[in-house]
Amino acid sequence: MEGFTLLLFCLALLNTIAAATVRETIDVLQSIREGQIIVSPGKTYALGFFSPGNSKNRYVGIWYNEIPTQTVVWVANRDNPLTDSSGVLKLSETGVLVLLNHNKTVIWSSNTTGSARHPVAKLLDTGNLIVRNGKGNDEEKDLLWQSFDYPGDTILPGQKFGRNLVKGLNRYMSSWNSSEDPSHGVYSYQLDITGYPQFVLRKGTSKRYRFGSWNGIQFSGAPLLKQSEFTRFSFTSNKEELYFMFERTNKSFLHRMVLNQDGRILGSYWDDERKIWNLHARIPVDDCDYYGKCGAYASCNIDNIPPCKCLDGFVPKTADLYGSCVRRTSLSCHEDGFLRVSGLKLPDTEKSWFARNTSLEDCKILCMNNCSCTAYAALDVSKGPNGCLLWFNDLLDIRKLTDVDEDIYLRMARTEVEAIEGKQLHKSNIRKQETLFISSVLFFGILVLCLTFILCRRLKTRQKGKMEGNLERDVTEINEHESKDLELPMFELSTITSATNNFSPDNKLGEGGFGSVYKGILADGGEIAVKRLSMNSKQGLPEFKNEVMHIAKLQHRNLVRILGYCLQAGERLLVYEFMPNKSLDYFIFDENKSMLLDWPRRMVIINGVARGLLYLHQDSRHRIVHRDLKAGNVLLDSEMNPKISDFGLARSFGGNEIEATTKHVVGTYGYLPPEYIIDGAYSTKSDVFSFGVLILEIVSGKRNKGFCHQDNLLAHVWRVFTEGKCSEIVDAAITDSLHLSEALRSIHVGLLCVQLCPDDRPNMSSVVLMLSSESAMPQPNLPGFFTSASMVEDSSSSNSHKQHTNNDMSLSIMSAR
Repeated sequence: MEGFTLLLFCLALLNTIAAATVRETIDVLQSIREGQIIVSPGKTYALGFFSPGNSKNRYVGIWYNEIPTQTVVWVANRDNPLTDSSGVLKLSETGVLVLLNHNKTVIWSSNTTGSARHPVAKLLDTGNLIVRNGKGNDEEKDLLWQSFDYPGDTILPGQKFGRNLVKGLNRYMSSWNSSEDPSHGVYSYQLDITGYPQFVLRKGTSKRYRFGSWNGIQFSGAPLLKQSEFTRFSFTSNKEELYFMFERTNKSFLHRMVLNQDGRILGSYWDDERKIWNLHARIPVDDCDYYGKCGAYASCNIDNIPPCKCLDGFVPKTADLYGSCVRRTSLSCHEDGFLRVSGLKLPDTEKSWFARNTSLEDCKILCMNNCSCTAYAALDVSKGPNGCLLWFNDLLDIRKLTDVDEDIYLRMARTEVEAIEGKQLHKSNIRKQETLFISSVLFFGILVLCLTFILCRRLKTRQKGKMEGNLERDVTEINEHESKDLELPMFELSTITSATNNFSPDNKLGEGGFGSVYKGILADGGEIAVKRLSMNSKQGLPEFKNEVMHIAKLQHRNLVRILGYCLQAGERLLVYEFMPNKSLDYFIFDENKSMLLDWPRRMVIINGVARGLLYLHQDSRHRIVHRDLKAGNVLLDSEMNPKISDFGLARSFGGNEIEATTKHVVGTYGYLPPEYIIDGAYSTKSDVFSFGVLILEIVSGKRNKGFCHQDNLLAHVWRVFTEGKCSEIVDAAITDSLHLSEALRSIHVGLLCVQLCPDDRPNMSSVVLMLSSESAMPQPNLPGFFTSASMVEDSSSSNSHKQHTNNDMSLSIMSAR
């Protein structure tokens, strides 16, 4: 009896060890149950049971094994969840993966066909789950089934995305219904082969975005999709398969392409140091990307207002800016001509015809001889125009693109073609004459410049010695602070110039009063933002020292982190962590981009900025007053979390100091409190006022400055607040996601922050508490609002610097930096 008990104990122990052992495969004698997983050989991916979000349903899926937050890339039973933890994933002797519930009912299977010999399922380091014959030597022939043939909302590097015409496979993406429900959502992204193949994003059956067709070099609708330091891509088209595929060039990064629940295709890579997904591609990019934005025979140019314009030879069909266009002159079939047009995204090819081995001249003849043909183009431009693509319907979904090197030939009445080409020739002759005149002026201008250069060079030689002396003192002063445990590294200039491609204009993120900001990529792949102070800026040096020496030790999740600085060869550079989603004003004040920030996200931004200010005012080593808090100085990371930036104007208070005054008032009009403008007095309550303005701008989507020629935002909000109509100011872009009570509380808090008297304004600890609770709040008093006409002339330039005299003080208003 004791021996039998010992045997049972050993068997139980073996089962426990087997359950705890991490495996790479499943065979016919093994299975996966709740709490068990298999991992890929390099431990990159894991497969097992999971529940998304707060859902209680159970699914079999594949996720990244070593990323802290579970990120699922594939789900087996996405439309048939398990309702308990009794599920079992097994492999049958015929090579079929089956998922059984507590009743032993099959709720999902791989539907493998064909004969199997000792089948085995294995999870690869590519994220692909395969079933193959266990004792075969031919990987392709022995492959029975793979998860890569049945994508969900994610495409991984090396995964084919498209069609297998022989096997009848349609490898397409479909969104999840929600973050807690992986079943097929309303959005799908797939290769449409109705006409000439093209990738199309749909909402239900309606087209939402069209990636365009392949021309041998690129997709006609995505010229910005280029090989990069992270990925390379390819498109394969033959009699058996049509598919797109991207691969990693840097194996140390994890990449993915996701179709999210909002109908956006996001390309991102994992930043292991910062533990976040960095976004490097997003589709649709802008308003012109949405399908058929401007109707038939019209192109969309995002740089124009309005963006829609009829093609040459066409006129608006109606007065609607987004309506279709029609021909100015009717066609007459065999008497028509063709107008060559460049720089366009080629029209929708759903109702097109194509032939691969046809010259462009023969293509023109084919189109001319068919009276229904509306346009033609080369199919492949990789080795010169080759192949033929014909359209037989109205030309839809066209947009202006600067990086497209491809022509389309539009069918028009011959008189229209001659008239348009005549205008183009006339313009060309005018341009030649202008070029000749400009060349003559430039010749004489260069002579004058050469003389001026000689004189200036002598002057600069004298100034250089003085500048180098100042720079040496700057380095000495900053290094003295660094020796006092500053812990801020000094970057070599060569490192920064290499990262920014020698401060290339293509890397320029923006420009302000003290210089320009550039994106940089370090040798290890890390992204940085480099603030380069203007060589001629008289104001830049104090702000530079202020930011390096006083703000370097600030560490908070809602403050942009300074990584280092550089003082070499006359350059003054600050290096920050890179924020991929630019600044808050880029989104909330734009009619289209504002829709990307729903109410929950705006509430996260408001709370995040509040916590950042609380840290500056109360929890940092010195009490810090930012003095330039505004939407443009709130940056957004890859997950749209806010980070306060630009501490060039910040001042620190020590001991019991709570207020200071200045005769040189700096900041941004619209965010400055009255006591600062009039008396030069600033304190933490100055930042509270700016934060109140920011809250009201976030809720309304309107700027305080320039809100109305007779009024500003604060005056307007105060008026509707006193009338009990606060809901009227909420941004229309967030009405679908709005939590009204939260929005009204935010408006109330904003008005408390912008009260005229600084003592009436709450401190930031009270603000954080009021935003996060439902406790009663005091009624606000009159805000400190001013109309633009009564205070300062509006600035029309982002770099303008205007003076206003009030009580013998200089008011320096920086509209943007």
